[in-house]
Amino acid sequence: MLASSLAFIDGSVTNVALPAIGRDLGGGAAELPWTINAYLLPLSALLLLGGAAGDHYGRRRMLILGIAIFTLASIGCALTASLEMLFACRVLQGAGAALLMPNSLGILGSSFEGEARGRAVGTWAAAGAIASAIGPPLGGWLVDTVGWRAIFYLNIPVALLAVIIAGRYVAESAEGKEALDWRGALLATAGLGALTWALTLWSSHHGASLQIWFGLGIGLALLLGFILTERHLGNRAMMPLILFASRPFVGLSLLTFFLYGALGGLLVLLPYLLIVGGGYSPTQAGFALLPFSVVIGAASRLAGRLTGKIGSRWPLTLGPIVTGLGFALLTRADPQASYWTSIFPGMAIIALGMAGAVAPLTTAVLSSVDDRHTGTASGFNSAIARTGGLIATALAGAVIAAADGALLGAFQFAAIVAAVFAVLAGVIAYATLGE
Repeated sequence: MLASSLAFIDGSVTNVALPAIGRDLGGGAAELPWTINAYLLPLSALLLLGGAAGDHYGRRRMLILGIAIFTLASIGCALTASLEMLFACRVLQGAGAALLMPNSLGILGSSFEGEARGRAVGTWAAAGAIASAIGPPLGGWLVDTVGWRAIFYLNIPVALLAVIIAGRYVAESAEGKEALDWRGALLATAGLGALTWALTLWSSHHGASLQIWFGLGIGLALLLGFILTERHLGNRAMMPLILFASRPFVGLSLLTFFLYGALGGLLVLLPYLLIVGGGYSPTQAGFALLPFSVVIGAASRLAGRLTGKIGSRWPLTLGPIVTGLGFALLTRADPQASYWTSIFPGMAIIALGMAGAVAPLTTAVLSSVDDRHTGTASGFNSAIARTGGLIATALAGAVIAAADGALLGAFQFAAIVAAVFAVLAGVIAYATLGE
């Protein structure tokens, strides 16, 4: 839980620091989304490899290695003197998170069964939500009082404690010594990178150019190469294509992509809207996100227990639909109006819907494979979630680039798109999951 919290804290804290980073390092609408995407890109593309590495070479070993890489990169982020160096360190952070996240869940999945697994995953999700809740207010306060660089030092004590506990109390587990799918990992990383670069450029410039079309074409070609490589490798691939013969697995993957894509865009854009459009301080913007994480933290354990008793179909149907209703309420958002009437209702309902979906989704994924592949399965699902957020953040540049008078309208349109995606995720769950 401590290891996973590193990734949760980092994601939520950085969102409230974007305006301050832009002022200090000279980033504009075309560059600022890369503060997020430079982290999400390797995280999305390497999660599969990180999960498979844990399955093959030991989940505890890969967990500790990921924590070490993440922590060193965090120190680099704090010491950076340029936007380019910040991006490079964020890439290393993403690579470290790609090792630690699937293996923390892999350890959890292989340690519990049945209803106990649902409770354990609910507790894990609640801990992540609490970390996410602490991150924005604390990070905003640090940005206001010390400076944005201090937010990256938050990771050091958490990382040290996680390594000590993992070394002393977590048993090692490994399933084999087969070669890892490095070619697939490189193709996935390069393909997602090209697509993200092209989408970020398109959204910040409000138009398509030959350069953008070239990036999209290269990205799609590389991802096609990735699929062909995985097909050729069969069961030795980091993403075995035979998994897609399962209707529930396909449904869970699509649900994850749409739901977390919608959520990822919101968590980037709402703090930016409040700070730039409403004059909020980073601390105030951090507290504005607090209801989201508090509700998830309070309800996730209950949702995990409920899933163990009734199954995942109804929680994963109703949770995303309720989340979509919350996004729809944010079309009334006005950063100049009262937070309690304009922002809070939508945030509270989004949080309630996500609380009903996070633990059931994770439990459903872990229960869909045998113990030997829990790391790979959790890595794949996390990769889909981060890819959705990656694409949403790339497209968020269109809102960030909007002039002051158009910022609110652009945000409200993004909220409509997010609502449609969330409701679609719920419909997919109902259509593809069994009773």
